[in-house]
Amino acid sequence: MREYLPRIGRFLSALSNLALWLAGIGLVLMTAFVAWQVWGRYVLNASPSWTEPASVMLMSWFIFLGSAVGVRENFHLGFDVLLYAMPKARGVLRTISDVLVMGFGIGMVVYGGKLVALTWDSTMPALGLPGGLDYVPIVAGGILVTLFSLERMVLRFAGEPVDIDAVIAEEAAI
Repeated sequence: MREYLPRIGRFLSALSNLALWLAGIGLVLMTAFVAWQVWGRYVLNASPSWTEPASVMLMSWFIFLGSAVGVRENFHLGFDVLLYAMPKARGVLRTISDVLVMGFGIGMVVYGGKLVALTWDSTMPALGLPGGLDYVPIVAGGILVTLFSLERMVLRFAGEPVDIDAVIAEEAAI
């Protein structure tokens, strides 16, 4: 199993970088769409109807993709106060945090999938796209959150450094 960890880590790192790039592109596109809407409303006196729903959909994508990357990079909420109060339980507390985050990711996939299925047959009038597309970012983000949380737990159980604290402690020991 340990021989596959570097390969899996490289794949998940590439997936994380892709998600971060897509989130950044989505943010730039959303900004351009909103600027176009303002230009159309105040300069051309003809506000385009598609810019607001497209901006909201892009915002969903960059929020959920960015938050998944935050899970992989350990920027999500955790037990920081307890980590300093109970340094010997750091690994256990980090694992509990990862289990909770993974459970949340699974919930995003399950319930986001239900939202996609329930709304797929409706149509977003301004975009002409299936209504379920509004909820696909929840499912995609949930899949990534689940994968990245699972990666953190597998690395921790394999004895590999996962957290910034572990890397710093390892470097200090050298």
